[in-house]
Amino acid sequence: MSSKNITGNHSSFKVKPGGVISGRLTVPGDKSISHRALMLGAIAEGETTITGFLQGEDTLATARVFQQMGVEIENNGSLVKVKGVGLHGLHAYDKALDFGNSGTSVRLMSGLLSAQAFDSELIGDESLMTRPMMRVINPLRTMNAVINCTDKGTLPINISGGNQLTAIDYELPVASAQLKSCLLLAGLYAEGTTRITENKTTRDHTERMLGAFSHPVTKNGSKISIEKAERLVATEISVPADFSSSAFFIVAASICPGSDVVLENVGINPTRDAMLKIMDLMGADIELENAREQSSEPVADIHIKSSELTGIDIPEELVPIAIDEFPAILIAAACAKGTTRLSGAAELRVKESDRIEAMLDGFIATGIKVEATDDGMIIENGEFQGGVVNSHGDHRIAMAFAVAGMVAKDPVVIKDCENVATSFPGFVELAQKAGMDINYE
Repeated sequence: MSSKNITGNHSSFKVKPGGVISGRLTVPGDKSISHRALMLGAIAEGETTITGFLQGEDTLATARVFQQMGVEIENNGSLVKVKGVGLHGLHAYDKALDFGNSGTSVRLMSGLLSAQAFDSELIGDESLMTRPMMRVINPLRTMNAVINCTDKGTLPINISGGNQLTAIDYELPVASAQLKSCLLLAGLYAEGTTRITENKTTRDHTERMLGAFSHPVTKNGSKISIEKAERLVATEISVPADFSSSAFFIVAASICPGSDVVLENVGINPTRDAMLKIMDLMGADIELENAREQSSEPVADIHIKSSELTGIDIPEELVPIAIDEFPAILIAAACAKGTTRLSGAAELRVKESDRIEAMLDGFIATGIKVEATDDGMIIENGEFQGGVVNSHGDHRIAMAFAVAGMVAKDPVVIKDCENVATSFPGFVELAQKAGMDINYE
């Protein structure tokens, strides 16, 4: 199972000023939902079919790991079939399981693998090997998992199998859907009822999808409960277009005069769509059309027209829900009249890059006046001057400054863009179709 790196032998993007975003576009499938469909399909009984699956490096890494543990996965591009082996049908792989750049995969799989009868070692690429893992290791240890990582709290993770997990009552110390989902997957195997309390809402794809696989999760306000599972039942999953990937076109259409675009079949899960509320507060012209439900997930077509944006103090309660969209949102903020202030976003510092620092570097390189704080940023309205931006290997930073290039005074070159393939294969080609003057360099 392989994926063509969309950047080929080219590691940089070059965007020339001008153009409008127009037409009807379909961005690739939702990464979070694609991961979870594979994971639950692999441990279900029967054959799960997945349409709209994201053919990105991160999700393909998840598929590859399950294949290494004995799951048969047929990937025809438009349709993925997963022949589930049941809750206890995975088997050991004789090498380390390599998750590439996917933090979602490695954190969720830590919960799943902690309940297996065999030992596992989890590794990733250079970036993933530096990301914090103690947030999942500590509660899993409380559940009786034998799991360890480095003294720095990073990969590799080593799990000793054969331990019966026990349920816990756990309050999430950080707003993290990955941590919550890790514990829900472990809870499938734990004796008793696993109860999780979250103080801030995070994306609920795992809870929704567990219900689709015939093992409903109980939700009561901020409290989520899961019982030990006897079995999961295979199902059909239709993956909507990824909201986080749509964010770049939402911003591009908002800031480029004359733009008018419809993004089709986008997931608008209320635990993911805070960016729409933030953009609305800034004065964006966005409408949802043809709203409906698909595989337990709300979807709609998003219609965006260019508009005059105004800087705001971003409401802190919206920050956790919009955390992956902030590279795009901050580009919009630089184009908005006045000042925009972001706070409560310390989680940005432990993503694929330190996204606060990476955005700061990019803004400075392109002439935008900004100030970084420990947990956010203050952005003044300005004109992008063009320049060379280092994306620090972060796919969302690369795509954000590609959008900035459309409204810059001179061309913007973005370096180190290979990892765009992790979430958005075909980004350059779709951006060209939409009206962006972008090419590989």
